[in-house]
Amino acid sequence: MVEVGTLPGVEAGLEGVILDAREALKERQGSDGHWVFELEADVTITSEHVMLHHYLDEIDPELERGMAAYLREEQGAHGGWALYEAGDPDLSASVKAYFALKLAGDDADAPHMQAARRLILSLGGAAQANVFTRIGLALFGQVPWRAVPVMPVEIMLLPRWFPFHIEKVSYWSRTVIVPLLILMALRPRAKNPRGVDIRELFTTPPEKERNYVTSPKGARLGPAFVTLDRALRRVEGRFPKLARARAIRAAVDFLLPRLNGEDGVGGIYPAMAATLMAMLALGYAADHPACETIRGAIRKLVTTGERTYCQPCLSPVWDTSLAMHALMEAGERAGDGRTIDQAADWLIDREIRDVRGDWAWQRPQLKPGGWAFQYRNDHYPDVDDTAVVVMALHRADPDRHRESLERAAAWIEGMQSRDGGWGAFDVDNNREYLNAIPFADHGALLDSSTVDVTARCVGMLAQLGYALDHPAVRRGVDFIKREQEVDGSWFGRWGVNYIYGTWSALAALNAVGEDLQGEPVRRAVAWLETQQRPDGGWGEDCATYAPERRGEAKGSTPSQTAWALLGLMAAGDVESEAVRRGVAYLEHAPREGARWAERFWTGAGFPRVFYLKYHGYAAYFPLWALARYRGLMRGNMRRVEFGI
Repeated sequence: MVEVGTLPGVEAGLEGVILDAREALKERQGSDGHWVFELEADVTITSEHVMLHHYLDEIDPELERGMAAYLREEQGAHGGWALYEAGDPDLSASVKAYFALKLAGDDADAPHMQAARRLILSLGGAAQANVFTRIGLALFGQVPWRAVPVMPVEIMLLPRWFPFHIEKVSYWSRTVIVPLLILMALRPRAKNPRGVDIRELFTTPPEKERNYVTSPKGARLGPAFVTLDRALRRVEGRFPKLARARAIRAAVDFLLPRLNGEDGVGGIYPAMAATLMAMLALGYAADHPACETIRGAIRKLVTTGERTYCQPCLSPVWDTSLAMHALMEAGERAGDGRTIDQAADWLIDREIRDVRGDWAWQRPQLKPGGWAFQYRNDHYPDVDDTAVVVMALHRADPDRHRESLERAAAWIEGMQSRDGGWGAFDVDNNREYLNAIPFADHGALLDSSTVDVTARCVGMLAQLGYALDHPAVRRGVDFIKREQEVDGSWFGRWGVNYIYGTWSALAALNAVGEDLQGEPVRRAVAWLETQQRPDGGWGEDCATYAPERRGEAKGSTPSQTAWALLGLMAAGDVESEAVRRGVAYLEHAPREGARWAERFWTGAGFPRVFYLKYHGYAAYFPLWALARYRGLMRGNMRRVEFGI
């Protein structure tokens, strides 16, 4: 362990770092008051973008060259592509990247393609790729449609009480599933103008493969659902034509109101791409307004800066609200009509006040009052974003934003699930048996309550003045305490991983006035201290979502170090050795402008399946942690006064 005394002046340069980072972050603010940083996913999204353009025969040579260069750059030394920086090779991501590169014109005999092919074959070949990859391959005629689990479009006609219903899956699942149901019913064929195939990626010719559909690993009901899949496959072609037509109409009726303008269906790339293909398969003209709307939304996701790739979605509300917190922590104040006021006004303009989104299926009497993650996504306000926005607006000027705060507080309270926790978009979206169907081999079909989202909601309510004896707060705190791990940490669903969850939980417990010397808090503090690395920072690998790889880390990261520090300070350990060493790490870590240098990814889309690199995390979180440390050390109290 590095001793505090060996670290260069913990206090000496702190003020300068905070000032420089604060001013640099302010410079990143848009002219209309908001921030948006790049949001990077693994190569699957960019690969799918290349595949989409070949599916449509709408190839942009310059854009394709840039994306192909990005895919080559992201290839690992093992020959494949990982789901996150320096991760293990992933079969499905590797199949898509290889196919995209071959579509873009890369020679299959080129050294990088040979290396990728060897890796893919060593992992079982393309037939073993996940369901979404096999659907993409089926659209290109690379595998027969029997390679895909049966998902009849007639699902759209099932009654709400049925074990499977579109309402019972998460928002991100339903916005992708509905257009895929149309595609799986109509089975259109990609134009594929260059006639590219990837037969060389199969260990058995794809038309002879017999083991495509299997049950998700560890799913107790999996074998039963595989049997059901086989039964459905035998009768699928006999479904009445009238029922199929009605079901397709129901799917279209679901999608059209959710096109979401230039921000796209669900605000996420997979839903946009699938909906565009579905519309064209239904006979919509290529220049139909609906198709043009979707194309515009997809174009908005493409970044062509230093690297050319496709983002999975955009994160302006999240970035703006978190940047506000960091800047206010660093001394920015509202009331001057500048930085904070402009950001607050931008957020207020994006409050969802009128649209009763899919959440209303479970809460029909609840009035709208929240924010989305993206610029607009009115059918899908985000509970987590809403809580963070409310805390920022309340912190900036509670009187000025009172009406919005009251609407949001009522909506958040109404979105609490029966278990006392909160999911990200829906209520009681926790029917775990659905993750056992063959289609759900990614295990991310649901939006169950999580500690991190629950902690943000509890913190928000506490910041607004809700006491610990308020039923919603009490139930939320009970949920958080029940979910604490044996080692004292908390699981992080939307950030990597236990550091993120533990910070979130400690912030909420502090906000509601829990005893900071009590057993849950002390256990969490002890765990955080054991995770500190020799350089004074904290790091946690995306691989830790696999139980057997818990505790794994490749190095410290500024964002995870900031979370650990914010958690420790929320627990009252402001002057501890661990905090001093963590502050020193951030003070002296490399930084360019607003962003600290951060190689490893710290965002989770779907644990073990889909990860994210939030380029903004290395800007606002370290600034936030350093500024909080400075403020607490200067103040007379050591207790954090905000809910986050």
